[in-house]
Amino acid sequence: MRYAFIGLGNLGGHLAASLLRAGFSVTVHDRERGLADRHLAAGATWASSAAEAAEGADCVITCLPSPAVSEAVLRAFLPVMKPGADWIEMSTVSREDVLRLSALAGEAGVGCLECPVTGGVHLALRGEITVLVGGDEARFLRHRPALEAMGNRIIHMGPLGSAAIIKVITNMLAFIHLVADGEALMLAKRGGLDLAKAWEAIAASSGNSFVHETEGQLILNGSYDIAFTMDLALKDLGFVMGFGREFGAPLELAGLTEQTFIRGKAAYGGDAQSTQIVKLLEDALGTDLRAPGFPARLE
Repeated sequence: MRYAFIGLGNLGGHLAASLLRAGFSVTVHDRERGLADRHLAAGATWASSAAEAAEGADCVITCLPSPAVSEAVLRAFLPVMKPGADWIEMSTVSREDVLRLSALAGEAGVGCLECPVTGGVHLALRGEITVLVGGDEARFLRHRPALEAMGNRIIHMGPLGSAAIIKVITNMLAFIHLVADGEALMLAKRGGLDLAKAWEAIAASSGNSFVHETEGQLILNGSYDIAFTMDLALKDLGFVMGFGREFGAPLELAGLTEQTFIRGKAAYGGDAQSTQIVKLLEDALGTDLRAPGFPARLE
């Protein structure tokens, strides 16, 4: 099985590297040629365009920053794909985009799986991220070995579109937890507690969360370096709020969190780390949340 991987950013670069470690034949492409250096050193083949990467491939995998980019890249490589080949979309896109773009691929004789991932860039680095799959079961089983090379938990959610819904639900919870964790740590700091001990106590309590265990450490370090931006958070929250309207589900906490991130982008820019949302509180109170012994990045 020959794979092409397009999009070697913070997340996609690790996913492609995991495929190579597992021995898969992989051709890679990204707009930034330098991002492929480690993949070429590991045995990947370089392609100078999306179309060149897809030519002759059994499956093209994309991991890209927005639905618009996904569509542009798909339209670029579809004409050269052989009938019966597949496209795996690992970007976070809306259900509407998944269904529309998979139909476009189908017109060209190309099958589709949506496989967004969740758990954080550090887990992608280790090949331990969770992969959420939507699409035909036979197609899922065909590519399961490759998905298992990239992640350690593979969950087939159902038909196309189902993974898009659960992916943004998981992100919605993560962003809510992030804002809540910042408030909790600030309350501990203003209450005179040792922040390192407060972090440990929360981690051992019923109030613990994955976000506290991971992003909470980066807040206390002061790096905030989670490799995920305000713009990406707002993209996902926009998808969430759209689903809330479509399904008639009131999302009060998600709506408040979206407004908080809008303020965060205004203050620090769309390219700022999403964890810097906690700086809104730090700056407003003139109180930092630093504590010794916490890492600058998660490994």
